[in-house]
Amino acid sequence: MIGYYILIGAIALVSWLVSNQLKQKFAKYSRVQLRNGMSGKEIAEKMLADNGIYDVEVISTPGQLTDHYNPKNKTVNLSESVYNQRNAAAAAVAAHECGHAVQHAQAYSALGMRSALVPIVSITSGMSQWLVIGGLVLGGATGLGLGWWVAVAGLVFMGFATLFSFITLPVEYDASNRALVWLENKHMVSREEHDAAQDALKWAARTYLVAAIGALASLLYWALQVFGGRD
Repeated sequence: MIGYYILIGAIALVSWLVSNQLKQKFAKYSRVQLRNGMSGKEIAEKMLADNGIYDVEVISTPGQLTDHYNPKNKTVNLSESVYNQRNAAAAAVAAHECGHAVQHAQAYSALGMRSALVPIVSITSGMSQWLVIGGLVLGGATGLGLGWWVAVAGLVFMGFATLFSFITLPVEYDASNRALVWLENKHMVSREEHDAAQDALKWAARTYLVAAIGALASLLYWALQVFGGRD
């Protein structure tokens, strides 16, 4: 277990460093005011319209970095600062979330796969590690094969969460690419503003990358515990 705690500690440290850098980047680029004077809400509405999407609503949601696209009710949810502000960071986030709406409208396959996994992961992710640990303890205490099978079931559940994390990567990177291409092609931002938006989205994507690597590392660690101790 000591090795597991070291692994989790290392991943948590990297995650904190990336998250902290992301916040600093957004704070920096929030000071780069858009020359066109458009708010995040206006940027989002224009990108949706330019892509022929008229059934998605842009709304404000409380919190910071709480921005997301909800495919169930077709809403682009922008945090209050992004919704109202008129800077490069707000433009980047607003366009990125609209990138997900465009993916949805165009039936982007990776987004469909991620959406299909959401109900599965929401049920299995919370119990996966407990099943693995419980199975290992049960097997060690009783010597029965049942414990091993319980642990394997936990690994399968953990595998769904890991798969979800990796499918999320192309979804997020693609949404950012769509956002940056649209911002440039429609001349929504200057070169300085575009570079700022690109850097902000790059660091946002890295948070998902760290999460995916962490999920895979955890899965591999527990797989070694389960299969490594089996004759």
